[in-house]
Amino acid sequence: MKAVGLQSLAVAFPRSIRTNDYYRERFPGVVAEAEHKTLARLWAAHDGELSDFDLAFQPFASDPFRGTVERRALEAGEPMLSVELRAARDALDAAGLTPADVDLVLASSFLPDQIGIGNAVFIARELGIAGPGWNIESACSSATAGLQLATSMVRAGQASRALVVISCGYSRVADPQDTFGWFLGDGCAAFVVGPCEAGEGHVAAKTINTAQTCGAFWYDIAVDGVEEPRIRIQASESAGAALRDTAAPYLRECVEGAAQAAGVALGDIDFFAFNTPTAWYGEFCARALGIPAARTISTYPLYANMGPVLWPVNLHHAASLGWLERGDLVLVYSVGSVSSAGAVVMRWGEVGLGPLPRRVQEDRDAVERIVRVGGDA
Repeated sequence: MKAVGLQSLAVAFPRSIRTNDYYRERFPGVVAEAEHKTLARLWAAHDGELSDFDLAFQPFASDPFRGTVERRALEAGEPMLSVELRAARDALDAAGLTPADVDLVLASSFLPDQIGIGNAVFIARELGIAGPGWNIESACSSATAGLQLATSMVRAGQASRALVVISCGYSRVADPQDTFGWFLGDGCAAFVVGPCEAGEGHVAAKTINTAQTCGAFWYDIAVDGVEEPRIRIQASESAGAALRDTAAPYLRECVEGAAQAAGVALGDIDFFAFNTPTAWYGEFCARALGIPAARTISTYPLYANMGPVLWPVNLHHAASLGWLERGDLVLVYSVGSVSSAGAVVMRWGEVGLGPLPRRVQEDRDAVERIVRVGGDA
């Protein structure tokens, strides 16, 4: 079978950073009533027997921000396309490629700059790529879907290389006066998928749908009490329970299924890059799978919940910090509500890396302490 995998990986973020003081200063009344608002209802302490999810959550139960520290946010008038293009160009540069070397663009703009049409062809146009630009969507699992689709297209000879661009602009659809938006952030990742050395790259995958979460989240149009209609994200009263109750079954089915398909045990995996939509998700995954927490990473304290961008950012930061070596067996996992969950096993190869954000570069030691889920491996 043709060896196909990541040739590069890059990340980019809006420049605006919102700390918790942003909300304390602007919405003190909302902060004072936080325990009666959406975020507290979504992530509330669970009565009865504690699951791995509940045990990992406990240290954050009394924090009104539920462990969120910082999040990036698009500024007024800032298009997500501008962030996507920075990540895309860095991914091409890191792979030593030009746009002429790529003949397929896959993009998931969650949500795009305009209603109804994704950003894929806009990215292709700005980069000067003549090949097709396809928009894909699987909510917070879009990066996993993009990786699998790109791998399949290259392996089948339908594309020589694919540029995958994944972005999340939650700040556009989250009301800053609703605590639900406190744990949401914006960001982007891009990666090139193409031929790689024999024995490296994509090994196996396992993907399922997450139909049990249908109805947990949805989007509607806000028209009352706003200057102009806007799209907003909503959560049902049962959303938290649905996510908590399905977290472990989805995780185990996908991760164990991908490992089995790859012919390896979880103990053979050198590093795990999970999507980490909460402050405790990395710890939960380690508990649920019985793996050392030091074999994973959580950039949640730096960026909060960026939906589909999470595992690519986690993987990029781990590689940039020197936690990965060529030949390592790596597993990535994501779960998306009302979409899919999936895991991919890959053999880490010669993957070019785009630059770390400047703030991370300036204090790598502090960042390394922040994003390490456990102690030394």
